Amino acid sequence: MNFPEIKSPKDLKELPEERLDDLASEIRRVLIESLSQTGGHLGPNLGVVELTLALHRVFETPKDKFIFDVSHQGYVHKMLTGRWNKIDTIRQYEGLNGFLLRSESEHDCYGAGHAGTALSAALGMATARKLKGTDDHVVAVAGDAAFTSGPTFEALNNVANLDSPFIIVLNDNEWSIDKNVGAIAKYFNKITTSKAYSGLHDAAANFVAKTMGKGVSRLASKVEKGAKNVLVPSVLFEEFGLRYYGPIDGHDLPLLIKTFEFLKEQKEPVILHIITEKGHGYQPALDKPDKFHGLGKYKIETGETDPSSVPTYSQIYGEYLTKFAKEDEKITAITAAMPGGTGLTAFRDCEEVNDRYFDVGIAEEHAALFSSGLATQGLKPFLTIYSTFMQRAFDMLVHDIGIQNLPVRLCMDRAGLSGDDGPTHHGLFDIGYLRHVPNFVFMQPKDEEEFVDMLWTMINHDSGPIAVRYPRGAGTGAKPKNKPQKLEIGKAELVQEGNDIGLIGLGHLFSMAEQTCSSLEDQGHSVSLMNPRFIKPMDNSAIKEMANKVKVICTFEDHVLHNGFGAAIIELLHEAEINTPVVRIGWPDEFVEHGNIPALREKHGISYENAMSLINEKLNSLTQQSQKAPKEASPKEYA
Repeated sequence: MNFPEIKSPKDLKELPEERLDDLASEIRRVLIESLSQTGGHLGPNLGVVELTLALHRVFETPKDKFIFDVSHQGYVHKMLTGRWNKIDTIRQYEGLNGFLLRSESEHDCYGAGHAGTALSAALGMATARKLKGTDDHVVAVAGDAAFTSGPTFEALNNVANLDSPFIIVLNDNEWSIDKNVGAIAKYFNKITTSKAYSGLHDAAANFVAKTMGKGVSRLASKVEKGAKNVLVPSVLFEEFGLRYYGPIDGHDLPLLIKTFEFLKEQKEPVILHIITEKGHGYQPALDKPDKFHGLGKYKIETGETDPSSVPTYSQIYGEYLTKFAKEDEKITAITAAMPGGTGLTAFRDCEEVNDRYFDVGIAEEHAALFSSGLATQGLKPFLTIYSTFMQRAFDMLVHDIGIQNLPVRLCMDRAGLSGDDGPTHHGLFDIGYLRHVPNFVFMQPKDEEEFVDMLWTMINHDSGPIAVRYPRGAGTGAKPKNKPQKLEIGKAELVQEGNDIGLIGLGHLFSMAEQTCSSLEDQGHSVSLMNPRFIKPMDNSAIKEMANKVKVICTFEDHVLHNGFGAAIIELLHEAEINTPVVRIGWPDEFVEHGNIPALREKHGISYENAMSLINEKLNSLTQQSQKAPKEASPKEYA
């Protein structure tokens, strides 16, 4: 198959049916080869090749709407909608985004990077279609993991209000990022124990026979062996107002096409349950579906990735929290379907402590409330969620944790720029949404050693909620001490004192402040350097003392400038009536695009070079102002 043949969905429709399987194979080949150089969500996309081909074969985008939950499985959709020749740029700076973007293509009707959004958005589109009097089709594609998410059930609760066509595809691959958990997952996975098994299987086979003829009425062996075939329609989905069909083999392309042609003619909301295999067609991805959900560059032959000599913050977190939990039976670990990404697999796999490990699925709000309940009973819950996903639980952070002053420990991984995953995954807003909530202590470490000290401080802080933010990936390589140190709440580290310029570098950008310090000293300046450690409460006295000594202060933060750490410094000095000017290094008031971190930092001025420029510009301005100011009159002039 020569991929330039498919430049649009129109080309796909004109392709002879007998060539579709070849096209599916070619798509998988291109994905495996391209992503080996760029990284990305390989497993999910290999699993939806036939599904995406069938959708575009039967429906017509952009008139018809496909809404992919999370949308990290949208690579095949991109390839079929004019972006095939750019797939090797996916997740690269100025290349294709790893998720769907409305701004990237007219075929991307809805952008997303978080789970559980598709059904609600699609229901809104279907309702808008009815109000506008148009005849387009709306298809929502959601994985089984999305059905553990609260918003999905909120949407299902409203489906009955729609009396027009609406198609939901339940893409059932048994995996989210990690193995699915909870009652819904168990419900999907209950098979041979159910008396309804044979009846449902027969009903599915009859449906296939009616739509395709008796000659192709068999279901795939995977459906026979692993389908969630206790899902009797009347038990769940039809009670929500959905006609249920399936389960059917999600890799049987002719079956999928015929099924969608049938569902296209239905005048009511329906759900199609398909069984797919995450990583289908590539053995390394089948062997390790959790790893191949999303990864960096890998060797095609083996699926191996280059090992890192320096452990990530996530790995350090899992290692040390597990170690501390062995010594303190009150420590509990909570995650929302992300044990691998947060490093909590170490805690989960440790027999000494894993009875205190809880994965609640894609349910961040519940995770926060569950942790609150644990805290009321004297336990020490460590609520471990990516910064960008913690946004979902903001109400709980205020209403349940903050107001009740509960000692819940918030550990926010991926704080700061996330890089290749783009705006839906950047953790650039957590300072802004947390620093103004009363009762919270909020920290960020400059390196791995200080990170472990902060974890130890959190363990020993029982007077209220306490949070720490830390970045994706590895740090400086700093080795934690044999015995961690409990930090004094609200106490900064003054690394050196100076009289000309004050530098305050928050968290992992402290290294940028150090680099700036060295360059300023080379210019002959006397520089004060501070590692603040605490975002809240700040070390007000130390900051004010610095401000009273120096001519200008420069702050560094991996966060948006609006309502960020630098803004807090400005507020403090204003209230203290200290007029020392503050220049800030941080992210602009916009949703930052995807790309590698060095490229994005260079573009947006997150660099010591820009810090030097801003500082020198401010110093020059102060000098000019001083020269222009009228001199104080001498006594003789008054005579």
